[in-house]
Amino acid sequence: MAQAHSDPLWWRDAVIYEVYPRSFADGNGDGIGDLTGLRQRLPYLARLGVDAIWVTPWYASPMADGGYDVADYRAIDPDFGTLEQAEQVIAEARELGIRTIVDVVPNHVSSQHAWFRAALAAAPGSPERARFWFHPGQGPRGDGIPTRWRSDFAGPTWARTRNPDGTPGEWYLHLFTPEQPDLNWRNPEVVAEHLDILRFWFDRGAAGIRIDSAALLVKDAALPEVPAHPGPGEHPHVDRDELHDIYRGWRAVADGYPDTRVLVGEVWLEDRERFARYLRPDEMHTAFNFDFMARPWEAKELRESIDQTLAAHAPVGAPPTWVLSNHDVTRPVTRYGRGDSSFSFAGKRFGTPTDLDLGRRRARAAALLTAALPGSWYVYQGEELGLPEVEDLPVEVLQDPMHYRSGGTDPGRDGCRVPLPWSGTERPYGFSPAGAARGPWLPQPTDWAGLTVEHEEADEASMLHLYRRAIEVRRAERMAGSLGDGPLAWVDAGSDVLAFTRGDVLCVVNLGPEPVDLPPHEDVLLLSGPLDAGRLPRDTAGWLRTTRTNTERNPGPGTQPGGVTRR
Repeated sequence: MAQAHSDPLWWRDAVIYEVYPRSFADGNGDGIGDLTGLRQRLPYLARLGVDAIWVTPWYASPMADGGYDVADYRAIDPDFGTLEQAEQVIAEARELGIRTIVDVVPNHVSSQHAWFRAALAAAPGSPERARFWFHPGQGPRGDGIPTRWRSDFAGPTWARTRNPDGTPGEWYLHLFTPEQPDLNWRNPEVVAEHLDILRFWFDRGAAGIRIDSAALLVKDAALPEVPAHPGPGEHPHVDRDELHDIYRGWRAVADGYPDTRVLVGEVWLEDRERFARYLRPDEMHTAFNFDFMARPWEAKELRESIDQTLAAHAPVGAPPTWVLSNHDVTRPVTRYGRGDSSFSFAGKRFGTPTDLDLGRRRARAAALLTAALPGSWYVYQGEELGLPEVEDLPVEVLQDPMHYRSGGTDPGRDGCRVPLPWSGTERPYGFSPAGAARGPWLPQPTDWAGLTVEHEEADEASMLHLYRRAIEVRRAERMAGSLGDGPLAWVDAGSDVLAFTRGDVLCVVNLGPEPVDLPPHEDVLLLSGPLDAGRLPRDTAGWLRTTRTNTERNPGPGTQPGGVTRR
């Protein structure tokens, strides 16, 4: 069970579990996960051993984009429960030693948000419209779209309004769907509102904020087209330099609380120097490391990503974050079983073949690799069960806008959002209470009986047992001066093998085609799969104890796990 503690630097090596509440646990039987279900399952998360949960948006929302279209930040969506229940989740989780990180979506709001409804009712040039990006169209009648910026969800980024008399009106910017109008962060009301939103949730006990689409908030007011090869800070709506003043303001709010309140950014940037700027001591605490998650299952690729990540974080003294999956990305068991085991949104297609046995073996090894790296580790719900991507959902049940805005070519993200299986041998596998009137909002596969929490708890060879044991060993070793935060030293074990030491723990991962000898060691702490005549098989990882003195295994006062002085 996770232990409550007051370490102000807990976030540097925490294990954080992502909860997608709609698919986590249904407490009232309506087929939709809710806060009642989450509260009932908090003991499960405590047994898993996580330090914190990150809950994706639970706010009032029309759900045009899975809750990332927020209508009211100070209200909980009725499908999930009430504000009082959200406060209970935060409090009850903390009693179990689990902190709560809430999701904030600052780039845009829902088209049903009170601000946007007021903007549509107001005239061009009004203060209500100044909170957004309203703009006349090009041409004498304004029929031309203001810019040719493309959406990450496919298609244009501008939608046209209607005047009260029914004639075409101004256009408004939406980098995602038309139901998600972008806010104008040059407007002081927008800045002040979000500082108040941070205080609202920090005052209710939230230990941190996950910042959605963190590099997109500021736009070039001149609305230029995207250059063919934009230089640093030159993109009109990505990674603008003005963003850093915004996050300095957020950090000032967070630092005003007696217990650490962390800021975690969703920052998709290839330029690692620009990425690291968000992690300076007066800005965010950490940011997601998506490069590692997107790399193929190849030793050279993964080592390159690890080296580049550590090098980018070192100058600013921030710990990396490591993640194998989330609510947007094809699940590892499926992804690692494919001919191309890398990930890109542009490459997702229906009918991509996968070898689930291969993917499961690699996903187990990847879990030990990830858990051994310096910094914090994020686990997406169901990852600890080894759930595969659900790729045969009926088209009529798909809800993700990435699917329908692609014209149906992109399968979207619903396949990694299918409700969790908890118990039993038939759907809904304990996701909803017995006798529930409705089935889960997305149908679960009929062959998931062997992937339920109940089933895996009884199977010591299951993915769940591997994750629990990895978290348990990781916690013990970081307290002894290994794993968690701190340094990493590579060990030469061949071109197809990743091997590195963390204190007196050696992590070794065989990505080659043949079994390999284990490096010299005193003991085997954990394996992702059985040895083959004492050798490490392909697609298998192990944690080994190396020779080290007792003095070296017990860091003195003023040091953090890994022997690095806490700052």
